[in-house]
Amino acid sequence: MSEATKNHYSVCTICDIGCQLRPETENGKLVAMQAHDNPALAKNVCYKGIAAPHIHNHQERITKPLKRVGERGEDKWEEISYEQAMDEIAKRLQVIVDDYGPESMVVSTSGWNTQTTHGMDRRFMNALGTPNYISGVSLCAGNTAAVNKLTYGWFVGADISNSSCVVLFGHNPRKHSWTPIYNAINAAKANGAKLIVLDPRVSDQAEGADIHLRLRAGTDAAMCLGWLNVIINEDLYDKDFVTQHTIGFADLCDRVAEYPVERVAEITGVPEEQIIEAARLYAGAESACIPWTPITDMQVSSTSAIRLHSILRALTGNLDVPGGELLGGFNPNYISESELANHEMLSDGQKAKQLGSDLHPAYTYRAQEMLSDATERVYGNRHADIVMGCYMANPSATFRAMATEQPYPVKAFFTLGNNSLMSYPNQHQILKGLMNQELIVAHEIFMTPTAMLADYILPGDVFSERNHIADSWNWRLGLTLSEKVVEPPEEASSTFEFWRDLAHRMGFGNLFPWKNLEEMLDYRLTPSGMTFDEFSNTHFMHMDPPVFKKYEKVGFGTPSGKVELKSSILDELGYDPLPYYREGPAVNEEYPYYVFTGVREDPFFQTGQRQVKVLRDRCPTPHLFMHPKDAADQCIEDGDWAKLETPTGEVVAKVSVQESMKEKHVRVPHGWWYPEMRGKAQLAGSFISSDAVLCPDDPEMLDHEQGIPHFKGFPGRVTRLSEAPTGFSEQVLNG
Repeated sequence: MSEATKNHYSVCTICDIGCQLRPETENGKLVAMQAHDNPALAKNVCYKGIAAPHIHNHQERITKPLKRVGERGEDKWEEISYEQAMDEIAKRLQVIVDDYGPESMVVSTSGWNTQTTHGMDRRFMNALGTPNYISGVSLCAGNTAAVNKLTYGWFVGADISNSSCVVLFGHNPRKHSWTPIYNAINAAKANGAKLIVLDPRVSDQAEGADIHLRLRAGTDAAMCLGWLNVIINEDLYDKDFVTQHTIGFADLCDRVAEYPVERVAEITGVPEEQIIEAARLYAGAESACIPWTPITDMQVSSTSAIRLHSILRALTGNLDVPGGELLGGFNPNYISESELANHEMLSDGQKAKQLGSDLHPAYTYRAQEMLSDATERVYGNRHADIVMGCYMANPSATFRAMATEQPYPVKAFFTLGNNSLMSYPNQHQILKGLMNQELIVAHEIFMTPTAMLADYILPGDVFSERNHIADSWNWRLGLTLSEKVVEPPEEASSTFEFWRDLAHRMGFGNLFPWKNLEEMLDYRLTPSGMTFDEFSNTHFMHMDPPVFKKYEKVGFGTPSGKVELKSSILDELGYDPLPYYREGPAVNEEYPYYVFTGVREDPFFQTGQRQVKVLRDRCPTPHLFMHPKDAADQCIEDGDWAKLETPTGEVVAKVSVQESMKEKHVRVPHGWWYPEMRGKAQLAGSFISSDAVLCPDDPEMLDHEQGIPHFKGFPGRVTRLSEAPTGFSEQVLNG
């Protein structure tokens, strides 16, 4: 290592895991990314982490503010200064607020890419007066957090390494993707833990599982009800815990009785004996965990399925115990993002205007504030915006309002680190809504199809270019240092700087008194008695050993103070207070296959990184995955191009025929677009292979309580193309 090379410690924000890494710099440039010396991470680094220097130093990175000069979507720009851009944005936003009200502004964010919000986005919005915040976490983790809160007041974290039984619902962590989860599962297995995998596919984790249940996509809730039927009927539950710490058990028993194993077998396609064996193994384990999974998050019965995971943990005595699921809380040494957001600034009248709160209230202000008294009683704060997933507008309702101006006009859209056009269902309606805006602002590191529709694009920084303290979005108690190791482009801004500077221009800069990011971090560390500089010398903050069964002293953060097997909040809102299974749309003669989407490929996260060569080379082409029998039925061979159609839209992709696929199922990956087609196809080919084109967003296709789209098992058909599509690069055609 040369004298000019220095090791640092950073938290990667390319995806949502937040792995600790050791960046290496040379002469002011990031040159390599190595594994951290944290034992959970030391063995391996994911593909995206290794590629960080290629991302950060990419020639196509946005480094200067851009202002649209052509028609919206024409992708024509002029470079302007940061000051000019912010001045013009503030003036145009003020006109819109004056004309339509503050609720006419929507903010769409992501917790990664350019995002380390520190609650600043919500702080700005609450000061301005708009409740219309959306995020990708509405489909992934954040919605789980909101539902967990309804059941026991917090979002649990799985103690995987110390568990005796790990249950994965469709989740497939691998060596180079979801690395710490993958390592934790291996550590548990090395200590004798059993692994149960529920997945239509024969995934990597399924190959090493003790039990693999190949359930039909979208039937997770039914499977959980079947497990509960076995556990309750065979007295495998923790009777003391149920008696002392839950309410609604008798009612739950009545509901579970509606799902005998034979019925669940018929619904899921899994043999009865396998369901029984898995339920017994889980319930009988010394400790067991069901780690969070994005799969259960995205189904027509999502709220019930997520609640059922919570209920299984509680009934089997695996809540807040070693090797089970841990209830965290606010870190006493750090001011949380929930506190910084200052939700109290937003009036009740404006909260009532939050889009989607009428039909799908579970993670909106309407439902989440019903927990405020309980949250304050147990955790000391009235708001717990865990994983950014609470107090949020419904995305489908938001884009519908943008397109139709009902129930009121939405005219200003701010997107930060979130390729919103391709992140939610019914992509055509999203485009219609975006085209109806008077102001679109994007804060990004790369041009994206969404950014191409903007009026202004502000260049963002990346994780090696900013100081940050990672707090797992109020999920867990730990704090981790992320060091600034290189300078960002001169005109780039952090999201903290963006919101601070806009607030000053909008007349409430007094709410953002910090001169720079480090000063704000000093403020957040005030309870610890440390400054950021002092914190950075330690690289991490030592935490006291976890305290288990905290509920025995403080109760649970629910209105009853207990685990609510029968939800008082859902009952008060007029929804079924007990979990249930709702069948998704059935396949039929016209659309004979179950399509499941939302699956991420290892080199990419969400819709990003397609322009990064070292990652794109690993996966140059979007694929549809089919079972050999289904492919043969359609006269399709491996490597053929095909069209996948649903009643909502159609995409094209190359077919990969795999024995690991379940029959009558077609898997389509998430977020495909073609940066190399910029200027050659509409919005860089964002409608050619994007799963968001396929997915409907009508109310009956959404989870009732949360409005979550059904990505796991909607009907579709596949047709072989007689020849490869035109316009693709050789890399795509030959990949």
